[in-house]
Amino acid sequence: MQVLDTSGLKCPLPVLKAKKAIKNINSGEQIKVIATDPGAMKDFQHFCKATGDTLESAVEEDNVLTFIIRKK
Repeated sequence: MQVLDTSGLKCPLPVLKAKKAIKNINSGEQIKVIATDPGAMKDFQHFCKATGDTLESAVEEDNVLTFIIRKK
């Protein structure tokens, strides 16, 4: 699984970087995105709804957000 660390980046950069990274994986594969922007939770939910990709996991721990996204 590819890991994309967007820690320290503010909206919309985490989503934009994830969008670019997802283009480079095959359908059905997953990417793990790490973010620290509090708005990323809502942003990634909206992103997955818009793209049809699956947000399999969204966890916040110690102000660090970790998302697992499966490409459609």
